[in-house]
Amino acid sequence: MPIPRKIALLCLLLAGNADAETLSLAQALDAAYAQNPELAAVGREIGIAEGERRQAGLLPNPELSWEVEDTRRSTSTTTVMLSQALELGGKRGARVELAQAGQSIAQLQLERQRNALRAEVIQAYHGALRAQTALELAQQSQALTERGVRVAEARVKAGQSSPVEATRAQVQLAQAQAAVRRAQSGRSVAWQALARLTGNAESRVEQLDAASLSPGPAPRVEQLLARVEQSADWRLAAAQIEQGDASLGSARAQRIPNLTVSVGSQYSREDRERVNVVGLSMPLPLFDRNQGNVLAAARRADQARDLYTAVSLRLHSETRSAAEQWASAMQDVQAYDRTILPSAQQAVDTATRGFEMGKFAFLDVLDAQRTLIEARGLYLDALAQASDARAQVERIYGEL
Repeated sequence: MPIPRKIALLCLLLAGNADAETLSLAQALDAAYAQNPELAAVGREIGIAEGERRQAGLLPNPELSWEVEDTRRSTSTTTVMLSQALELGGKRGARVELAQAGQSIAQLQLERQRNALRAEVIQAYHGALRAQTALELAQQSQALTERGVRVAEARVKAGQSSPVEATRAQVQLAQAQAAVRRAQSGRSVAWQALARLTGNAESRVEQLDAASLSPGPAPRVEQLLARVEQSADWRLAAAQIEQGDASLGSARAQRIPNLTVSVGSQYSREDRERVNVVGLSMPLPLFDRNQGNVLAAARRADQARDLYTAVSLRLHSETRSAAEQWASAMQDVQAYDRTILPSAQQAVDTATRGFEMGKFAFLDVLDAQRTLIEARGLYLDALAQASDARAQVERIYGEL
């Protein structure tokens, strides 16, 4: 019998293995959806809203009362009454409408939290992937520096270079080794952040499985803005307006007092007679007409409309900023991929070979190595900007 994918994934994340385990972005997202406690907590709101909806549709319970007048046994009068409050002014319908608005908001909040979690996982995954790559690059830089040390020491022994160059090479090697340690620490921190989002206390994964560091090409701003009204944030703001209006309707319905109808039986021991009793009662709305709650609900409804406008402006602004940042960062990434990094690597190789042949000074080798290391760092920064922009877009629109 085949093992379900999610169970197999959780086993991968929670159990260590002698072999190196890999984790893809799709697996990380599946684990986050299944395990993340914050997403689970927001999902509980749907059940809470369902309970409130059920409660809103219930009728008031009838009231049973028993009363004795004149406690002397021979002359007492006993009255038994059954009273039922009748809600007037559409209170029950207004409550149900308000509760239904709460259900819609709970669904949208879950969708919004799911989008936010997806964005955080993508951001953390790419951050961990960059940290993994940064460690590999730091190790490559250390290997280059070790090669330079060997060449410098050989030339010093042959009397072709000054001992100062060997010292410089050793200093460069110590810096490269420190960079490797920092990269190892950075990878550990990044992987731990990814593990937290997937609902685990610690990371058991030893390798990330991704075809590319690139977050992919940026979508056009116009294509995104055409979908902005379908985003969870936009629909949530619109649902909050409906909730505000429903709350105002419920507050207005409360201004009308309820009518209580009572029926019962009264028995007099003195007269040995039983009579039927019927009663009606209603509060007189002389002082409390729920005017304060009506005013507060009206202001909340106005507030929801103001927030809707603010959300609209924010989504348009964030969409443009994120899409432009994504596109700009990807242009930098392509420039590094196609030109800058290959040229910097070629410069290091040329300077190192030239130093071995005595054509260049060791300072030329150091300068080329620093240029390559700096270019690699800027390349990772450009990838980080592109990944962060993609995460921001997916936080708004969900899966692209």
